Amino acid sequence: MFKNRSIQKELLDAELIPDADLFQNLKELHVINSLLGGYQISLNALKKVDFKIKPIILVDIGSGGGDTLKTIFNWSIKNNKEIKLFGIDLKSACVDYSNQNEPNESLNFICDDYRNIHLHVKEVDIIHASLFCHHLTTIEIVELIQFAIKHKAVLIINDLERNRFAYYSIKFLTKLFSKSYLVKNDAPLSVLRGFEKTEWLEMIEKAGAVKYTVKNKWAFRHEVIIYE
Repeated sequence: MFKNRSIQKELLDAELIPDADLFQNLKELHVINSLLGGYQISLNALKKVDFKIKPIILVDIGSGGGDTLKTIFNWSIKNNKEIKLFGIDLKSACVDYSNQNEPNESLNFICDDYRNIHLHVKEVDIIHASLFCHHLTTIEIVELIQFAIKHKAVLIINDLERNRFAYYSIKFLTKLFSKSYLVKNDAPLSVLRGFEKTEWLEMIEKAGAVKYTVKNKWAFRHEVIIYE
């Protein structure tokens, strides 16, 4: 079960999900990210990016409930980083939730495919993807990396490691504490749709990237940075 990446689709990938169910899922994902240090991986990755250009334009793709972008905004204020922040997601309900949940006029949420981002934002310096890539096929991930390279944007990926202990741990915890059927089903499945480090290296090399880093992070995550 752990040797090969699962191709089973998550419930969250369905087109029609009742808003109340989706919002409960987004709330719980925020809690999981907060408790397990998921946001910190993205913030640590941002510290490795050159901020000499001002202002930096960052787009969070698959932005979900917007909590990652809000965390990055708070970090930028605390660290005196001048960043213009955009989130883009295919689900209009996610964009609505992002705007309603702790609204922030400094953040811009867009309902569209990330490949259309340049219809909304002229230039992008950083493309950020947290817990997004495990929803994609291998080919789609290669295309994402090539998209970033083509548009000369640094690509930061924060995603799950496929790991036996991570799978059984999150399965137990969500069964015990979650009120969301989406989280109970998708959290362990997300781990099975995650990656091993060697798989990241294969996809990156296939995409033609020449400058990158891939690092294992707590808890059972990978920090991937594609510079060019």
